[in-house]
Amino acid sequence: MKKVSKLDEIPLNGSKLIMVNNQPIALFNLDGRIIAWDNRCPHRGASLADSHISKDIIQCKFHLWEFDTKLECSIANHAIKIKSYPIKIKDGYVYLDEKNTLSL
Repeated sequence: MKKVSKLDEIPLNGSKLIMVNNQPIALFNLDGRIIAWDNRCPHRGASLADSHISKDIIQCKFHLWEFDTKLECSIANHAIKIKSYPIKIKDGYVYLDEKNTLSL
């Protein structure tokens, strides 16, 4: 696990963009629940870190696609998945399992 952020740097119901192994990853703080997703919207590749966050829904601001943060998929089509990364919170820091971030 790699230390990627201080927990308090991710605003409540907001996000923070990080780079791990040259991969853009969005960290989201959903009412205190932290998740890490690939930063690219599967629709057109827009940044998800700039999205609107509401409860368990992340809405891409460019074309308004919505994603369920618990199912990690599009609300309209559950076959469209978002790549997520395992994280761990310890001593006020966010750690990310970076093994799946390596570029091909």
